[in-house]
Amino acid sequence: MSSASSNTASSDPFIELSQLASQPSEMIEALVRVYRRQRMPHELFEALKMRMRLRLGLPILGGDPAVRHEDGVERELEAGLLESCREVGAMLIRSGRIREGWMYLRPTGDIAGAAELLRQVEVDDDNMDDVIQVALNEGVDIELGYSLLLSKMGTCNSITSFEQTLANRHQRDQRIAAKLLLNHLYSELLNSIRVDIQRREGVPPTEDSIEAFLETRPGLLDGSIYHLDTTHLSSTVRLSRVLEDQESIQKCWELVQYGRKLNAQFQYPGDEPFVDFYPAYGLFYGALLGRGVEQAVSYFEKKARDVDASEHGTGAIEVYVDLLERLGRPGDALRAAVQLIPAEIPATRVAPLLLELAEKAGDVLPVAEFARRRGDLLLFAAAHSTKMQ
Repeated sequence: MSSASSNTASSDPFIELSQLASQPSEMIEALVRVYRRQRMPHELFEALKMRMRLRLGLPILGGDPAVRHEDGVERELEAGLLESCREVGAMLIRSGRIREGWMYLRPTGDIAGAAELLRQVEVDDDNMDDVIQVALNEGVDIELGYSLLLSKMGTCNSITSFEQTLANRHQRDQRIAAKLLLNHLYSELLNSIRVDIQRREGVPPTEDSIEAFLETRPGLLDGSIYHLDTTHLSSTVRLSRVLEDQESIQKCWELVQYGRKLNAQFQYPGDEPFVDFYPAYGLFYGALLGRGVEQAVSYFEKKARDVDASEHGTGAIEVYVDLLERLGRPGDALRAAVQLIPAEIPATRVAPLLLELAEKAGDVLPVAEFARRRGDLLLFAAAHSTKMQ
C-alpha cells in the first residue's frame, strides 16, 4: 500500500476496518485503537466488550442476557468487563468527566485507584462540585473531598455536610474530616484574634496559640466579644470528639477554654452527657491530655449511671466507656459497658465494641457472662472464639 493510501486508511476508520473485514479479531482490535485514539470512552467500552466476547466465542453483541455460560467463561467475561470499566473510567476522569468516570469505576471496587485518579485532576470551578460529590459523598477520598468543600463552601456548609454525609460512616472517615474541620476553624479563630489584637494595640501580636492569647490577655472576650460564629465553634468542638492524636486534642481543649470565656448567651447547651457544654468538654479533652483525669472519670461515670437512657439515649454510657478505653483502661471500660448497657439495646449492636474491649483487656469472661444473661449464643461463641485467637 502506498503512503497516500495508508494515510487515507488511517484518517477514515471505515476504510481501516473494511480492510480487515476477513479477520474479525484484527478488525475489533483496530476498532479499539480508533476509539482510544479519538478518546471516545463509551464507544471504547462497547468495543472492549465486543473484543472480550469474540475471544470467548460468545455472540459479539451480547445475545440473550438470560443465558448462563460455563463458570470459567462467566469468570473471564466478568474479569474482562471490570478491566474495561477501569480503562474507560480512567479515560473519563482524566478528560474531566468525573461522575461518568466514577460510574464505570464503581463496579471495580478499586477505591484507591479512583482516589489516585481524582488527585490528578486539576480542580476548577467547573468540576469542583463533581469532584466533591465523588470524593466525599461517594467516599472515594474523604480528605480531598472535605478539604475542597471547606475551601469552596466554608465552615457552616462543611459542618452541615459532615452531619449529613459522614455521621453514619466509619470513624476512620469521620476522623479525616474532623481533623480538617478542626484545623480550619482553629486557624480561622487564631487569625481573627490576631487581627483584633493588632487593631486594639497597634502592633502584631507574637502569640502563636489560642491558649497563649487567653493567658496573656484575660480580658480578650470582655464585653460580649467573639471572633467567629459561636455555633461553628461549638459544632467543631463536638464533632472533633472522634479525634485521637494529641495535637488535635490540644487544639480542642484550647477551643473549649475560649468557649468557656464567651458571654453566657453564646454558650449553648449540648446533649447528654455534655448538657453543660464547655465545662463537660473541658473535662473530657483535659483528661485525654492528662489533666484532671479522675475528676473527669467520676463526672462521666455519674452521667452514665444517672442519665435516663430511655429519654436521652445511650450517649452518656458510650462517652464514659470511650473515655475509659482512651485513658488506657480497657478492662474498666469493658466492665462498665456490660454493667450499664440497657437490656433493651440489642446485643448485636454492641457486640463489636465489647469484643474489641475484651481483646484489649485480655479478658473475655465479662462478655461471655453478658451473652449468657441475654441468652445470646452467637455472642457467647464469639467471645470464646476471641479468647482462642
